[in-house]
Amino acid sequence: MSHVTVPDTHPPAKRGWYKRNEIAVTPLLFLAPAILFFAVYVIIPIVQSFWISLHEWDGLGEATWVGTANYERLLGIGDQNMDRKFETSFWNNIKWLFLYLLAIPAGLFIALFLNQTVRGIRIYKSLFFFPFVISQVVVGLVFSWFYLPREGLLNALIGVFGFGPVNILGDPSLATYGIIAAGLWPQTAYCMILYLTGLNAVDPEQVEAARLDGAKGWRMLWYVILPQLRPATFIAFVVTIIGALRSFDLISVMTNGGPFGSTRVLSFYMFEESLSEFGFRMGYGAAIAVILFFIMLGFIAYFLWSMYQDEKGGR
Repeated sequence: MSHVTVPDTHPPAKRGWYKRNEIAVTPLLFLAPAILFFAVYVIIPIVQSFWISLHEWDGLGEATWVGTANYERLLGIGDQNMDRKFETSFWNNIKWLFLYLLAIPAGLFIALFLNQTVRGIRIYKSLFFFPFVISQVVVGLVFSWFYLPREGLLNALIGVFGFGPVNILGDPSLATYGIIAAGLWPQTAYCMILYLTGLNAVDPEQVEAARLDGAKGWRMLWYVILPQLRPATFIAFVVTIIGALRSFDLISVMTNGGPFGSTRVLSFYMFEESLSEFGFRMGYGAAIAVILFFIMLGFIAYFLWSMYQDEKGGR
């Protein structure tokens, strides 16, 4: 007896909207909390800073619209002279920027040393990694003691060679460089970590092929290793530039902007104008923050463009 198959007359069940768009929607759902936090704590404050910079406001009362008057006062536009404190802060930030970049080659060469397989390398790695995990406030206190004119270790060391005591943090011409040296200690450790991570991703086959072609030493580093470390170098540049331009804690701990305001930078001057005892000029402080933001943005955009051109030229 043959069986007759009865066709299924029920229409297929309709899938819901989420099921139909699951591939596109699921990643967005995972990203939504991070996007929300980024918008609330980064994007909205940036927009608010722009808005506040166009007002005169003490942070409590009614804000008064002044347009670009805060920027004109800062930059000396029109018949006004440039704010001398702003000028000092700006040039100190330039010093921070260029000298702080020394952390990148220093971190690279330390990473190359620590990438070797020698006895006791874990101890060396721990010692070089140590500055990165301690607080900037602790770094500032340690270097403040190191620079003490009489009891400090620095003057004890140079005294061995017959030199007299030097009051680095009390000398307006030396204080900024002393603070930058303190900041380079943990920043070099951070760049070292970035390069150690990048060295783990270096293609050993390219290294071996270069060795067979006779490349070694500086030629190996320049033509084989460094091109593969380009992503780590980009991150090191961006992080170091941002760290140099927003330097605040070391200055606050070591000199509090002194002596005679010679170690001020833009972030510290912004704090002084906005929140310090004689400040509460929120609009003026916000204008300084906006200028600092555009300086950071300009440098990061430049490095992004450089990387894009390098990638484009390598194709």
